[in-house]
Amino acid sequence: MVEFGKGLNEEKIKLISEIKKEPKWMLDYRLDSYKKFKNSNEPCFGPKIKLNLNDIRYYKSINKELTNDWNKIDNSIRKTFIDIGIPKAEQDYLAGVHVQYESEALYHNMLKELNEKKVIFLDTDTALKKYPQIFKKYFGTLVKNDDNKYASLNGCVWSGGTFIYVPPHTKLDRPLQSYFRINSKDMGQFERTLIIVDEDSSLHYIEGCTAPTYSSDSLHAAVVEIFVGKCAKCRYTTIQNWSNDVYNLVTKRAIVEESGVMEWIDGNIGSKVTMKYPACVLKGDYAKGSCITIAVATGNQVQDTGAKMIHLGKHTKSNILSKSIARRGGNASYRGLVKITKDATDSYANVKCDTILLDEKSKSDTFPTNACYNASSFIEHEATISKIDPNLLFYLMSRGISEEKATELLIIGFLEAFREELPLEYAVELNQLLKGETIKECKI
Repeated sequence: MVEFGKGLNEEKIKLISEIKKEPKWMLDYRLDSYKKFKNSNEPCFGPKIKLNLNDIRYYKSINKELTNDWNKIDNSIRKTFIDIGIPKAEQDYLAGVHVQYESEALYHNMLKELNEKKVIFLDTDTALKKYPQIFKKYFGTLVKNDDNKYASLNGCVWSGGTFIYVPPHTKLDRPLQSYFRINSKDMGQFERTLIIVDEDSSLHYIEGCTAPTYSSDSLHAAVVEIFVGKCAKCRYTTIQNWSNDVYNLVTKRAIVEESGVMEWIDGNIGSKVTMKYPACVLKGDYAKGSCITIAVATGNQVQDTGAKMIHLGKHTKSNILSKSIARRGGNASYRGLVKITKDATDSYANVKCDTILLDEKSKSDTFPTNACYNASSFIEHEATISKIDPNLLFYLMSRGISEEKATELLIIGFLEAFREELPLEYAVELNQLLKGETIKECKI
């Protein structure tokens, strides 16, 4: 096992690069990112980050080689993933799956279909070694290493993550999946995901994230870069259920070429603080971007979520639908940006934010920034904050349904727009999470 002590310095960064046997340009990138990280400030918006970065462990490897045989994974680790929903040894299900534990990938299995269609689906470290030219062409070009403090931090200590390249004119019939697990106290996870969907191709990628609860804080600071080619389509689905001691500070961005489509389906159930705003840069004419996001804030949780849509091409369209639930003093807020530039003529953007507060202690705010710089385009924005309708609750209870079950049904109905975009097994999992996190102990 390789595990660093707490805190970060240049020597540790050099050691990470040495352990991974990286080329010099990546070590230079890491060291440059570290300089930018040291000179950066906390975000000037959103919740206050009360995290001592000197108390975080920045790298831990269990020292096991990457395998495609689920049965070769250590029993205790395999049990961890079985407990969060990965089946024991159903190889048909596990094909097309990537699993990361702490800082390194430990399981990866390819669908036969992917090999036949020349799709590249690897952990990011392996992709750097096997496909250095394509990796270097895209890596760090969409999210620069000075984009924000936590993107800079990711740039200097990134480890693991997912790399996908879908060649032109390629359609995938099944989603590709990744699971990320923080399992140690004071741990930081800094995966790096790089996805390229080439011209006239399509991909659905699903990501799940979990961690156990400890008495001290952990950090998840990932970076995701997605490139959607001409007439291509990418859907990125996330359901994160981090424990309530994890700071979830993520930068996700996609750039979309002519007539391409990018869809973010983003679920945030856990964490202590989440700051996440998936972005689409609609570069090409007729490009489309959408983000459907839910956030559930319970107790002292802060969910500061939303989306960003930047319209550069003509006739571009974007849609943001945000659904939030806050209970027992939770804070679930929407923060977003829609910008239609001067040259993005005849473009359209729609933003809708709905929040339900389940008690008097909880809160929600909406922080939209909408800007349109040409006369032929327009932006629509709608926001509502409400409580569960007592008339609907009374109606269901008058039909013999308990208050708890009636509340559950109304909440699930409120989130239907999100649930209907999920594969069946994930929709079932979401229902179970909502029952545990939102419905339990709820008194209207």
